[in-house]
Amino acid sequence: MDDLNALSPLDGRYHNKVADLSKYFSESALIKYRVKIEIEYFIALSIELKIKQLPEFSLKTKKVLRQIYENFSLEDARCVKETEKTTNHDVKAVEYFIKEKIKKLKLKLNSEFVHFALTSEDINNLAFSLMWQEGLKMAYLPKLKQVVSILNNFSKKYRSTPLLALTHGQSATPTTLGKEIAVFVNRLYRQEKQLSSHKLLGKLNGATGTYSAQIISYPQVNWPNFSKKFVNGLGLDLNSLTTQVENHDSLAESYHNLERVNNILLDFTRDVWLYVMRGVLGQIKKEGEVGSSTMPHKINPINFENAEGNLGLANAYLTHLASKLPVSRLQRDLSDSTVLRNQGIPLGHSLLALENILNGLSRLTINENKINEELENNWEILAEAVQIIMRREGVDKPYEKLKELTRGQKIIKTDLHKFINKLDISKEAKKDLLKLTPQKYIGLANKLF
Repeated sequence: MDDLNALSPLDGRYHNKVADLSKYFSESALIKYRVKIEIEYFIALSIELKIKQLPEFSLKTKKVLRQIYENFSLEDARCVKETEKTTNHDVKAVEYFIKEKIKKLKLKLNSEFVHFALTSEDINNLAFSLMWQEGLKMAYLPKLKQVVSILNNFSKKYRSTPLLALTHGQSATPTTLGKEIAVFVNRLYRQEKQLSSHKLLGKLNGATGTYSAQIISYPQVNWPNFSKKFVNGLGLDLNSLTTQVENHDSLAESYHNLERVNNILLDFTRDVWLYVMRGVLGQIKKEGEVGSSTMPHKINPINFENAEGNLGLANAYLTHLASKLPVSRLQRDLSDSTVLRNQGIPLGHSLLALENILNGLSRLTINENKINEELENNWEILAEAVQIIMRREGVDKPYEKLKELTRGQKIIKTDLHKFINKLDISKEAKKDLLKLTPQKYIGLANKLF
């Protein structure tokens, strides 16, 4: 399909930026993950000594079986979809595909042990969790770490660059540019660590979570232990007590985790937008680029705006996924499967946001003249320092006196120095206050990280 005809911008306008995700979240990818789990389960059954009717496969046979999913092609996926037209059941179509492959490969195996004693949810829950886990690990987290690393370097480079802070949109106690960015680094690092270490759950316990078919066929096998070993081998933790469906709580936790990352990045993009609006940050001009169809002077912060929009879209999906999936009617309904097929979409928008943030960061410049101008035009921000020293020195009602001098109005250096010189405080205290400037009143901002 031509990109210009794509329904979703992820498959059209932005396809080249998120194309890597298709190997984890496309329909072909879902089928491949199902095939992998079915084959690994088939092999695991053969290793179980108490299942006499399925002797353990040779190393060569195991290798040939694994090549079915390792070499899974688009043509294989089309074959499964063709079978699904008849079965009207996607997982059953995968089972038939594997049995036909075994037949074509002339493997003398009892293919009736493919999908033995399982329900489709046993395959699906493991497939969807692996898709999400590997998509995060291989495509998303490396890009997030890249953003965090660049922000960390930026924060250290400008750790001592004083910056007028704003609270409620009003001038406030100065900070440093580096410290403000370091706040986001600290927040993102914490969430990235949780997202990386979070373990997803999987179930493998039959039609209603009771191992009934397994027990009736092989009562001598310890099926809970078998399931635990199998699920752990896939890189997941076993959910040992479920209905027919795995309850998706661990997936919801991961979705919420990513949503928190996106909210932090949303906060960051809006702050950068405001810094650009104030003029303390600028943007490198690109040859041939246009900022407006009518106003030639403009360089819009489009990368951060694009990121903001994509973060919002991602979180809308993630919120629905996280709230819908843990809820099922009794044993199950198919609405979870319908929704889970879309889990790649919010990751796509999240990844696209990261790409835009990286592009935006590469264009940022620091306007030190504007930074200094803001500080010089707001000497009233030192009112906090003056009234605190007055408190220490025992001056009566210091806050009220500074409030009368500064509240709701701009004051300049001479106004503040005139006030300080009239104070009945020690010479040392007065000397310290007269040496103070907005640029120097940054506390420990440059030493906190």
